[in-house]
Amino acid sequence: MRPKYGMIIDASKCLNCKACIVSCQLENNVPPGFTRAWIKETSQQNDPKLYFQPGNCMHCDKPTCVEACPVNATYKAEDGRVLIDPSLCIGCGLCIPACPYGARFLHPIRGIADKCDFCHDRLKKGLEPACVLTCPTRARLFGDFNDASSKISRLLSQGGLVRVINLKTDTKPNIYYFNNTAPLNWPKEPELPDTDYLEEIRETNGTDTG
Repeated sequence: MRPKYGMIIDASKCLNCKACIVSCQLENNVPPGFTRAWIKETSQQNDPKLYFQPGNCMHCDKPTCVEACPVNATYKAEDGRVLIDPSLCIGCGLCIPACPYGARFLHPIRGIADKCDFCHDRLKKGLEPACVLTCPTRARLFGDFNDASSKISRLLSQGGLVRVINLKTDTKPNIYYFNNTAPLNWPKEPELPDTDYLEEIRETNGTDTG
């Protein structure tokens, strides 16, 4: 069975130290002012506690970013990840507002879309993503949901996990949280490009949609 990579995050362990963000930037040469990972900070009414919620690209099963890409540069890989083929990306930026999580940005030097790929080069070597490795409290757990013997698969089967979604557009993210996480209502509704405009770009670039 092919792997299906994903994460389970225990946000209650997050200290907001931002080690995950910094390690991601260093590992993936993310330019200053941009990030592939984030930590949401929020508070609840009548509760003095601050809640921290780590995250990154959700590698959705129904990714609207794929739908928005006119040249098939963004695609759903067989291992469950949502990836970008840099040789195909034309830097149109249509995928960026199509993501409910704001997980994408236009790389200022390369001129193409960029985002988390679970540290592709590390994954090829059998290593964990940098954000998982460097978290001092091990708030992030990475693994193969299709491997019944993996810790991540066992936790998912036990239930009690939640996904952070836009209620109008559930893109079926593959990052789960323990149910004490907050906030839950921040993903926006994706902005998809007009079909005629997509077709115009495809014709201009000679993209095969078949």
